[in-house]
Formats: sequence, structure tokens, C-alpha cells
Amino acid sequence: MAIVVFQHDPHEDAGTLGQVLRDCGHRLRVVRLDAGDPVPSDLRDTDGVLALGGPMNVGQYTEHPWLSEEMNFLKQCHEAGKPVVGICLGAQLLATGLGGEVADGEAFEFGWHSVRLAFPGTIDPIYAGIRWESQQFHMHGQGVSELPPGAAPLAGSKLCRVQAFRVGLRTYGFQYHFEWTRSHIQSAATQVEAQVDGVSGNEAVQHLARHYTDYRRTGDRLCRNLGTLLY
Repeated sequence: MAIVVFQHDPHEDAGTLGQVLRDCGHRLRVVRLDAGDPVPSDLRDTDGVLALGGPMNVGQYTEHPWLSEEMNFLKQCHEAGKPVVGICLGAQLLATGLGGEVADGEAFEFGWHSVRLAFPGTIDPIYAGIRWESQQFHMHGQGVSELPPGAAPLAGSKLCRVQAFRVGLRTYGFQYHFEWTRSHIQSAATQVEAQVDGVSGNEAVQHLARHYTDYRRTGDRLCRNLGTLLY
């Protein structure tokens, strides 16, 4: 099975989810939009798609004209019944492409914050074996403010009402990062200290020892669920 992976930043690859998908026998076609790779022109050799995070915002079409092309591709895959997963920026692009809306959040949500499943999330098989409330890692200033028509809210946090959603049977968006490794989090902490005033990357790194083992266990379970139930 060939899965198109849209990567928007050199530091944000598919992480643990990518490894799990490879272990499940899937072939990943990584499209480095940040490095100038074009969005595929059609769905040939595409059995599913994974859209990752990135530092840009959904509305920055002038600076990043491929954003609208990616949204159209995600919509085409969804309408074709192929599995689609968006993470962080990818979730926002997915929601917008399917008729939802994205807006600035109450605050820049960075670091370890609790995510709690909404009722639809507690009965969704993608969250099988995962606690209803867990510490997850976040790095975003925008979020989904209006879900696409027919979407089910699966999870939320104090600063972000929509942390996960499902549209139809095979399309999922996740605002939080469940796929990151220690090195991803350490890299994010370095980036955010240089770019966002008043946000401490050091605090996120200091709390790695407290949260990472449980975070990785929960994230691995979600990755396996995606690999076996969706892709």
C-alpha cells in the first residue's frame, strides 16, 4: 500500500507513525513540500495520505502556494474513500479543505497539556486501548474553530476545543503530536524559544522524564490503531 506523506518542515517527519506504517508493510511516498516537491497531480499510486505538521498557517497561500493544492489533494482522497490522516497543520488543512474553519487560538499551545476524549472518541475504534485523558505534546497557535459538515469531535483540551475529529469512516485529524520522538520534542523546544515570546522550551524538555514514557506508550497504541484499522 502506497501512502503519500506531505512533509512541510525538515524537522517534522512522520516519526513513530512512519515507522509503524512501514512495519505494517506500507510504502511511504514522502513529498517534501518545504523542499520544492510538487503535490501529486492525481491519485495514481496513492492508497492513502498523511499530512504532517509545519510552522506555517493555513491562510499563508501567497508565501506557500502549495497549501491550496495540498488541501485539494486531501479532499480528493477523502472523496475517493481513501484513508486520510492530518496532524497539526495537516489537520487544519484537512478541516479547511472539507468545509471547516481554522482560526487563531486563545493562546499559543506548546508543551505538555492534557487531552480528553469527547464521547464520540470514547467509542471510536481508533482510540481503542487508550485512556480517556492523557498528556500529549502540542505546538500550535491556530486550531479548528468550525468542524467540517458531518464531522465528529473526538477530543479536546483546555486551550483547543478540537484536538481530534473524524469525517466519515477513514478520515481523521489530530491537532496534537502523538507521533513525535524525544528528538522531535527537543528540536521543537529549540525552535519555539527562538520564535515565540513568552514560551519556555526548556520547561517542555525538563518535563520529558515525567511524561515521555506514558506519552510514547499512548502514542504507539494510536499509531498501531491507525496502521491496522485505517491504512
